[in-house]
Amino acid sequence: MSVAIHIDHVVKRYEQVTIIPDLSAHIKNGEFFTLLGPSGCGKTTLLRMIAGFNSIEGGQIKFDERLINDIPAHKRNIGMVFQNYAIFPHLTVRENVEYGLKLRGLDKAAIKKKVDDILKVVKIEDYQDRLPERLSGGQQQRVALARAIVIHPNVLLMDEPLSNLDAKLRIEMRSAIREVQNQVGITTVYVTHDQEEALAISDRIAVMHAGVIQQIGNPQSIYTRPYNVFVSTFIGHSNLFAGKIKVDALKTFVVFNDGYQIELEHLGEVTDGQEVIISVRPEEFSVQEDGLQCTISSRVFLGKYVNYKLAFAPNMLVANQVSIEFSQDLGHAERIFEQGDMITLRPNKAKINIFTADAEAKNLIKGVKQYE
Repeated sequence: MSVAIHIDHVVKRYEQVTIIPDLSAHIKNGEFFTLLGPSGCGKTTLLRMIAGFNSIEGGQIKFDERLINDIPAHKRNIGMVFQNYAIFPHLTVRENVEYGLKLRGLDKAAIKKKVDDILKVVKIEDYQDRLPERLSGGQQQRVALARAIVIHPNVLLMDEPLSNLDAKLRIEMRSAIREVQNQVGITTVYVTHDQEEALAISDRIAVMHAGVIQQIGNPQSIYTRPYNVFVSTFIGHSNLFAGKIKVDALKTFVVFNDGYQIELEHLGEVTDGQEVIISVRPEEFSVQEDGLQCTISSRVFLGKYVNYKLAFAPNMLVANQVSIEFSQDLGHAERIFEQGDMITLRPNKAKINIFTADAEAKNLIKGVKQYE
């Protein structure tokens, strides 16, 4: 039976090094919850704490109301899928999937029915008599998924399960994983560093950095209304401009350093002259007669759209950005620009985000939540 997972103020240390200082999250029964972040952010460490492979130095983890801190991993009734599949090479597909059920002492008839059912769900029934060496990477991952689910665990944990697959197969398998999870309705915690993967399959995403959850939300809110600059730049690409707030005759404007200004009606509490960071995603620009002037540095043709790298006056930008970009949808483009062309881009004021210019860099748009 699937459960909710309650993580309250957990701490993880290795000797004198604190990996997770104080983390809380509540994962709903039956949801697909993704831990997303760069390498070393603590996402796999947290997953292993849920699994029982890592100790917990502080706080609590509960499955529903059951405290599991001191319950050994083999008694937590979890299913686990790893990036390296971890299936037995000397056993057939069916024997691999049967393995966990035999350990639980089920009779042959019950095992056969459960295995038949799950092989159909993950669509590998035609390969049940093959050894793993005769399977593709995607087929092997389906075997690992079937073996994890067939035992009817309370929780399914997945650690970078698609990282060893090629790009096309990753897209195919992430759809298959989501489809299977929807069918069985099991609470799933999924670890990845791939933003597109997380956006495509998750009910909710927890973005992590340095052992701290920066934001929890559904994919759309995480992308369109990031809580801070880290989330804005880690999820997709964001162009960051320096600017100031201008309050004039009860109207509020954000002013870029070249003087171009946009009236915004959905800002929270701000003050006249306040320094801010203005975040504009590449697809939020349009070519207009008024806006921000820049020069095309280079372009990449990508079929449905062209991606341009842009050059602005240095004082326009927040420092240390890898690139400033504009994505042009070719379905609505009147022309493709050349390197060296000067263009004027107008940001979409309904979609840009405004952040404080201090160390916290929090979003100033009304209604943006850190946790949903």
